Amino acid sequence: MPREKIKFALRMSPETQQLVKEMYPRDNCRTQNEFIEKAIQFYAGYVSGQDACEFLPAALTAAMRGTIRESENRIARLLFKLAVELDMVMNVLAAGMEIPQEDLDRLRGRCVRDVKSTNGSISLKDAVDYQRGGA
Repeated sequence: MPREKIKFALRMSPETQQLVKEMYPRDNCRTQNEFIEKAIQFYAGYVSGQDACEFLPAALTAAMRGTIRESENRIARLLFKLAVELDMVMNVLAAGMEIPQEDLDRLRGRCVRDVKSTNGSISLKDAVDYQRGGA
């Protein structure tokens, strides 16, 4: 049994009506009414902020997911390389320095606070200033 439909008057500009006439067959709709109903549901979903994947064409969604996946992979590879380089630097410094554990613990605490307070925007100049007795 088909769902009951409500009939009501709808006013639109001639340009919009022409657009509906041109587009409904391209969306595989059987009628202009079906096209308009789908358009209203699409727009209502967009306005309500539901999952955008429901309203984006599948090809666009797939392309966006692919681009995001590629970006994630690239960032992960770069972070890995950075971690390797940082580990090398720390090992070179550790081999040449004799730093007491309590100084190292204090420095770690200060570095954590600095990174948090600057959202990771730290500079070598700031570290040098601190090591030379600055703030």
